Parts: sequence; C-alpha cells; structure tokens
Amino acid sequence: MNCNSRKCVILSVSCMIFILFVSTSASAALTLNLERNFPLLNRRANNITELQLRDSRRHARILKENTNGAIDFQVAGNFDPLIAGLYFAKVKLGSAATELSLQIDTGSDLTWVTCKPCDNCPKSTVLGIELNSYDPKSSTTASLVPCSSQTCASLRSSSCSVPGSQCTYSLEYQDGSKTLGYYVYDRFAFNTIFKNSFTGSSSAPILFGCSAHQDGELTWNKAAVDGILAFGPQALSIVSQLSSQGIAPKAFSHCFRGDGVGGGILVLGQILEPSIIYTPLDSSQSHYTLNMQSIAVNGQSLPIDPAVLSTSTGQGTIVDTGTTLVYLVPEAYQPFLNAITAAVTGLATPLQSLDNFCYHVLVIASINVIFPRVSLKFSGGASLNLRPVDYLIRYDKTDGATWCMGFQKAQDRFTILGG
Repeated sequence: MNCNSRKCVILSVSCMIFILFVSTSASAALTLNLERNFPLLNRRANNITELQLRDSRRHARILKENTNGAIDFQVAGNFDPLIAGLYFAKVKLGSAATELSLQIDTGSDLTWVTCKPCDNCPKSTVLGIELNSYDPKSSTTASLVPCSSQTCASLRSSSCSVPGSQCTYSLEYQDGSKTLGYYVYDRFAFNTIFKNSFTGSSSAPILFGCSAHQDGELTWNKAAVDGILAFGPQALSIVSQLSSQGIAPKAFSHCFRGDGVGGGILVLGQILEPSIIYTPLDSSQSHYTLNMQSIAVNGQSLPIDPAVLSTSTGQGTIVDTGTTLVYLVPEAYQPFLNAITAAVTGLATPLQSLDNFCYHVLVIASINVIFPRVSLKFSGGASLNLRPVDYLIRYDKTDGATWCMGFQKAQDRFTILGG
C-alpha cells in the first residue's frame, strides 16, 4: 500500500511502529532512543488498580520521499517495578542547552517544561534521574510571547488576564492535576545522523509552555519528570512544528520494548522498509485513531461485532503512549477474557479476588507455553501479534505463579492501545 501523503500506521510483530504521514519533502528524520522505566515482565499486579485510575482519568481528557538521516537524542532514565510505566527522552533547550527529561506523549499537543521559578513543582523523582528546570532568563535565544501577539490570539489554551502581559496557559487534567505557566519560544537542539555516518548538530525554534506552577499528581515524586514532549496531531505538537519549518516530514514512528530493560526508538520521519504493512489513520479524529477489524486468540477470531471496533461507527482504536495499559470496549473485552480462560483450562486457575483479573499457574512451564498468542488485526492487512508476556503482568516478581491481564475493560466507546 502506498501511503505517501496519507496518514498511516505500520505494525510489526514484536512492537508497534507508528507513522503519521502528511509530507515527504524534508531530507532528515529525527530519532529519539527511549527507555522504559517499568518493563512489562516486572510489573506488580497490585499496582494495576492505580494504573487503571490514572488511565481512566487520562481517557476522559482524550475523549472530551525518502529520508537521508535521523536526529538522535540521548536516552535518560531507568525502570522500577513499583512505578507506573512511561517512556521519556532527554532534550536540550535554549542557548544554555538545558537538558530536560520529558515524557513522550502522543496524546498531547503542547510541549511544556518545568521552569525557574516554579511553585509547588517536584524536586526529586524515584526514576533514577535528576530533575532539572529551564530558565528563560539564562537563554539568550528565549523569547516570551506577549498577549498582544497574533500567536497568543491563535492559541486555544492561552489567556491574558492583564493587558500588556505575557501570554499564559493553563492545563488541567481529569484528576485535578494542573500546570500553569506562560508561552516561550526557544531553540530545540538535535543531532542529525546521516547515511554516511556523518553527524551534524543543529537547532530550531519551537513554541512551548513554561510551567510556573503545578498541582496534584504532577507534584508527586513517584514518576516525576521535567515535563511533556508532545507528539499529538495538532499544530502545537513537536512533530507539527518541526514539519512546518521543513526540518522533518510530518511523520513519526515509535517502537517501545516491553521486555527486559524496556527502551525503544522514536523516529521523526519516514521509515523505508519493504516488509512493513501499513494501516490507515482516521484523519477525522483529534487523536491518532486506527480501525481495528478483529481480535484472534490462538489463531481463532473472536465473536466480536466489527461495528464496536470500527471508526465508521464513531469508535475506533486510539494509540496513546501516555496510557499504560490496553483498554478494550466491553463488547470485545469479555470475549477476549473468555477465550484466554478457555485456552488455559487445567493449566491455570482464574483468580477473581484480586483487583485485576489474574491467573494462578498450576504447572511449571513458561507462560509463553501455557497461555495463547493474541493477534489484533487492523485494516490494510496489518496485525499486532502478541506473545503472552506482551499482555500478561506478573503479580509479584517473587511469585512467578500469578499473572494478571494487561488488557482492561474500557469505560468509553474507544479501544486504547497504551504504551
């Protein structure tokens, strides 16, 4: 399938590679290597309820040419089995090249960073990184956005309480967490690696939020980072801004590892691989939405009405790296759970007493042998094939006999594929 000048998604066997295509005129791609702080194999199921609550709050917010090189960013962070899963990368901003650890988020459109000074902002994190903050006064290339500017007037989340002051923003999440600040233009640094192994350093101006106050879970040190690196489809996202300057095509790909130490790749630009199969995005949606057609367990398609998965009925499947787990609409979740349970009869016992649906393994064998493989099938012939370790979560790493489902029942009409 030719996806030039179209919005597409490509899926591979071991991970998801996401690409948004609008233009193929740029000559370089941006690449970020990512590290996951919560590998799938080491998650504890007694944290799943907490993950479900965090994801449900997020879902409420969500639902209301050829490239010759890649821009490579250094990865920062580590993982901990007690921490909710997220991916982040280190970026540099301003003439002072302030290094910041930002969470990669395909469900957000505004990149924002913790700034100096910042009221009630986190000072430490258990992620094993040192938190940092950006100071626009220390950057000779920084430029504040005045209220009188056309830029401020065009921003949906902007406000100007005092005439003649700087343009401010306010983002509030469903759980009550909030970031308040002001808009800044400054230079975003990156290194481009070309096919001949030549590496060049460059930068480009971007508009982002400078957080001066934070409330709620954003202040907790459990999974605190220096802000959000937004990869949403709207004009303010990092991929849209760099594309509008001709630095990279409006396309990006990501492949996040869920085993071992985690990690992965995030590429701003097109991946040219003949074996990749494409599936289209629904351009009418405000988030990256796919058309899932069916779900198979052990090669057998489940009895799910395709209408509950289809974008044509106002539903569909959202790809969101900020969501930790996978959420299936109820009409798909129950057949899926029934099929898994039937496949492990005599080998594992369902456990209903825990916060999540879990299984106690009765035999000594790898879960990849005991549990079935799962395949999510999308339009265009693309499939996301999952091993048991890709959809099961170990209840406790000291208890290898209890495994819980990483697929949850969605509370809304959308299926959501988390990071």
